Amino acid sequence: MQIKPLKIGNITLHNNVFCAPLAGYTNYAFRRLCKGYGAGLCYSEMVSAKGLKYGSENTQQLLFTDEQEGLAAAQIFGSEPDVLRAACEHEKLQPFPIVDINMGCPVPKIYKNGEGSALLDNPALAEKIVKECVKSGKIITVKMRIGLQESKLITAEFAKRMAGAGASLITVHGRTKDKVYAGEVNYKEIAAAKRAVDIPVIANGGVFSDEDAQRLLLETGADGVMVARAALFDPQIFCDLTGGARESKLEMFNKQTAWTKQTCDERFATVFLRKMAAFYLKGERGAAAYKDRLFRAQTTDEVSAIAKEMWGQK
Repeated sequence: MQIKPLKIGNITLHNNVFCAPLAGYTNYAFRRLCKGYGAGLCYSEMVSAKGLKYGSENTQQLLFTDEQEGLAAAQIFGSEPDVLRAACEHEKLQPFPIVDINMGCPVPKIYKNGEGSALLDNPALAEKIVKECVKSGKIITVKMRIGLQESKLITAEFAKRMAGAGASLITVHGRTKDKVYAGEVNYKEIAAAKRAVDIPVIANGGVFSDEDAQRLLLETGADGVMVARAALFDPQIFCDLTGGARESKLEMFNKQTAWTKQTCDERFATVFLRKMAAFYLKGERGAAAYKDRLFRAQTTDEVSAIAKEMWGQK
């Protein structure tokens, strides 16, 4: 795909290939891994603005970063403008110069609270949120969908209102809320958003290869692409998109293991690494038997030993 620098606010990224915020996965170790393979920008897991306001320890743990990771963005969600601004100004977000407002999450408990994709049906409130968050001094971006259902597509108008409210970049997931993560990506709606605004637009949805990314850019005219689920199965997809060199799965997994253990307790690290190793096994011979052993592993050392057996000679 066409790799180019991309300016967001006063920050210039070295490329236009992003790693999406993925709840339960895009922690410090995973972001650092993807960035090392070429991602121009990685987002934190979705963080509750209220959780930050009320000092939730679990919420704050999602925002660990350090100088080794370098530039990263945080994603927050909520529906109260003042609470979202307070989250932007929270000390835990201090290391993140870019803050994304989630306006696309389709999960029922988020939607029913008037958060995530529910904001697509309340553009006036969405505008107030962006305007308030911009006052924090952060670079504010918005991740949105094309509407709640196909009968009411709002992409261009909603994108225009977010840009007018002060957003510096918009990411458009080319599916409606009711499609969740299934179905065809609507290229025309992403293209409509791009035509409607004069800030960068990132196209999201259906990128599992360099060919997918090229088509998405060609069909939409977007300024870059965002990779989501494909990165869970293969973080080195960013090598393919940016022209970097791949390394062995064992080298990759050893890095992720070390960085996960650096920031998480043994129990969490074990559970997380079991999940990730299982993702990386997709399509491999003997995957079912290895997965069974992985999910019975009780320590990170056990997971590492199985990983070495799986990928040590490959």
